[in-house]
Formats: sequence, structure tokens, C-alpha cells
Amino acid sequence: MKESVIKMSIFKSNIYKKIYKKIKKANKIIIARHVGPDPDALGSTLGLKQIIKDNFQNKEVYVIGSPAAKFRYIGQLDKLPENLEDALLIVTDTPDHKRVDGIDPRKIKNSVKIDHHPYVETMCELEWIDDKSTSASQMILELAFKTGLKVTKEAGEKLYIGLIADTNRFMFSYTNSKTFDIVSRLLKETNIDITKIYNELYLRPYKEIKFQGYMSMNYQITNNKVGYLIIEDETLKEYNVDAATPGNMINSFNHINEMLIWVTATLDKELGTYRVSIRSRGPIINEVASNHGGGGHMFASGTRLKNKEEIMSLVKDLDKVAEVYIQKGLD
Repeated sequence: MKESVIKMSIFKSNIYKKIYKKIKKANKIIIARHVGPDPDALGSTLGLKQIIKDNFQNKEVYVIGSPAAKFRYIGQLDKLPENLEDALLIVTDTPDHKRVDGIDPRKIKNSVKIDHHPYVETMCELEWIDDKSTSASQMILELAFKTGLKVTKEAGEKLYIGLIADTNRFMFSYTNSKTFDIVSRLLKETNIDITKIYNELYLRPYKEIKFQGYMSMNYQITNNKVGYLIIEDETLKEYNVDAATPGNMINSFNHINEMLIWVTATLDKELGTYRVSIRSRGPIINEVASNHGGGGHMFASGTRLKNKEEIMSLVKDLDKVAEVYIQKGLD
């Protein structure tokens, strides 16, 4: 076994134990995630809360952050308690303090970060970052299985939702044998109802199907296979959908031959900015997203931009990345 592999094995063994000890010691635990939550953000936080409550019944556990109506079936959120002096804060699925919803992790001394995004900054006392993991939900399951924490059916369903959403039902390239080992154990030990989960996650109202048709018809595509779509508030009102809907649909355009990279920029009228979601079938996009104030994974990233000029600047930079990718014959 190579020395680097040995060191990583020792690190993981230690990090599991350290996080477990912090959870066991704390009487009050706050669990947070990123703004604009997706199923992995909600599944990892609410699943972790359920695991803690199932194993340590007397602990106070709060999952905080703004609600997402589309995903309310995953579980109920809590209000931030007043006294945080002795609380343990656990932040999942979030690489930097600016994106944490409802609390500033730098102000909480006793804190843990569990995240599968590439490293951006250190914001917690103890950090476990695994950018090879499919999702924060997979990391929570890994933590539970490695430390002997019981995972009930209720907790397992929340975490499975997060895992399949971030892998797009195991289709993304970072799905690996570990993912299937963890899912196999989850299915054996909890007997979760995956048919129910898929129905809840993928069943959509007809208005969203019609809106998806609008998106398909209106993507602009560059010569280097970058598709982009700017969606204004008037269009959202016409189809009776909210600003989060286009971002939730972006994985539906994964198999269009003429697009290697595709971008949706949706006006969030309340915040006065555009929510930008970026996906790729090959070219690495997270560096471009980072240069435009965002970040994420190599093939799935996002940011928020102020106006159309900033959006088109992002598209231009993505187009350069796609051009190099095509010139290398990788498309």
C-alpha cells in the first residue's frame, strides 16, 4: 500500500472518531447547509438530525435555514435557538462561510464541516472534505456506518434522496464502487422504499413540464457547444413557476448532442440577482464558476450574478474552455 493511501486511511479513521466524539459530547447541536438548498443539502442535514436523535434521544438537535417548498416532503426545519454558547455546529454540503444559510460558522467555536465540494476555505474547527464523494449525504452514511451509529429507515430515506439527486440516479462520473457499497448496505439494513423516493423526487406538476419545453426551445448555443438561457421574472410568472425551478431542471438537458456545457440564469427578483446553474458533459467548469464568484464541482457548478453583462462574460469564458476541449478531440 502506498504511503499516501496509508495516510488517507489513517486520516479518515481519525476524522470519523473525532466527529463522533463531538456529537456524543454535545447536548445541543445545530445543523446548517447552503442557501438555496437542493435535495443533498436537505437530505444530509435532516438525515443527520434523524441519526443523532435515533442514537442520542436526549440531545437537542436543530436543522436551520430557509425552507424550500418544493422539497418540504424531506422534513421540517427548525428555528435557530437563542443560546448557542455551548452548541455544536455541523455544516454540511457547503464549502465557504458566505453560502451558509442562517448562521456564521466563524462565530461558533465548536464546529464541524462535512463537505464534498473542492476546498475553498477553512471555516470550522474540524473539517472533513472529500471531493471524491458523490454527496454530503453519502458522507453522512459513511460516518454512521464507520462509527456504528444506527441508521433507521426514516434517516436512510432522507439520505438516499440526497445521494441520488446529486448523482442524478448514479449517472455522474464520480459515482464509484464505494457509492454502491454504501447504498447496498443502506438497502439491506433499512429496507427503504426507493419507489416512493423516486416518485417524490421526480414527480412534477404539468406546469413544470411545459416550462421545461420552454427551456428546450429557447437555449442559445454557441459554435463551441455552450448552451445558455436567461430567464426573466415575466417568463416565470407566465408559467407560474418560481426562480428555483430552472436550476432544479438543469440535469434534464444532459443528453443533448449539441451542448457540452449548458447554463441557466434565472432572475431572483427578491434578491435582485440571477441564479446561475452550470453543467458539463466533459469540460471542467468549476474554475470558471469560481472566477465569477461561485464554485462547485468539475461538472456541476453555480454562482449568482448581477446582470446580463456578467452572465455573458461567464458564457464567453465557458466557451473558451469548451473550445479547448473540442480542439483536443475530447468531445
